[in-house]
Amino acid sequence: MAARLKEHYQKNVVTALTKEFGYTNVMAVPKIDKVSINIGMGEATQNSKLMDGAVAEMSSIAGQKPVVTKARKSIAAFKLREGMPIGCAVTLRGDRMYEFLDRLMNVALPRVRDFRGVSSKSFDGRGNYTLGVKDQLIFPEIDYNKVEKAKGMNICITTTAKTDAEGLALLKHLGMPFRQ
Repeated sequence: MAARLKEHYQKNVVTALTKEFGYTNVMAVPKIDKVSINIGMGEATQNSKLMDGAVAEMSSIAGQKPVVTKARKSIAAFKLREGMPIGCAVTLRGDRMYEFLDRLMNVALPRVRDFRGVSSKSFDGRGNYTLGVKDQLIFPEIDYNKVEKAKGMNICITTTAKTDAEGLALLKHLGMPFRQ
């Protein structure tokens, strides 16, 4: 079964974007390429057990095992040596990506305290969107009792859009809750 958001994209979003921007070719319509999720754990230098929790939580959120990122060079001021694990990242594509975005937009983001919508200024100039989440507990997959520390994460949505306006229109039609 294809993801709900993917079907919505194919049925409604493509026609809406074609009308809005006047594309002549269906392949010119922007689509979401990949979603990268990243947790940076600076405190993992002192306590290496924190990394296991972050990896377990990210794999339950993304539905895919994350890659543990290691320090590229040593920094004495941060008590950091080259090769130490300091974070984890996962890249989602295809149906898993649409599944995750669906849960992010319809379940997780509305659970944020005092949520008024995400900023529409977080585009990078090439139609890609990045947002930061301060707490992983907004995802329903995370069990509150098993969490020892609140971990934030960066979520980067990479699109094939050429401009920010096209990227904004794409995410708006998909249902991203932007601030008014």
